Amino acid sequence: MPIYEYRCDNCGHQKDHLQKMSDPPLSTCPACGSDTYAKMLSAAGFQLKGSGWYATDFKGGNSKPATPPPCQTGEGSCSSCVAN
Repeated sequence: MPIYEYRCDNCGHQKDHLQKMSDPPLSTCPACGSDTYAKMLSAAGFQLKGSGWYATDFKGGNSKPATPPPCQTGEGSCSSCVAN
C-alpha cells in the first residue's frame, strides 16, 4: 500500500497516511477538524539496484568518444582527414 503525504491549509498540520489506492482521499484534518486537508505531491521513494541497463549502459561518464584513425597518406585525402 502506498504512503500519501497530507497537509492542512488551515493549520499547517502535516502527516503521512498509509492508504489503499482505491481508498477515497482524506479531507478532514485530524488536528483542527477543517476540511482543507489535502494530498501533497512528493517524490517517489525507490532506488534501482543491481546490474541493470542503467548501471551498465547510461550511468558512467568515463567513456571517451571515438576518434578517427590517422591519415595513412599524410596528404589529407582520406575520409577521416580534415584538409587544410
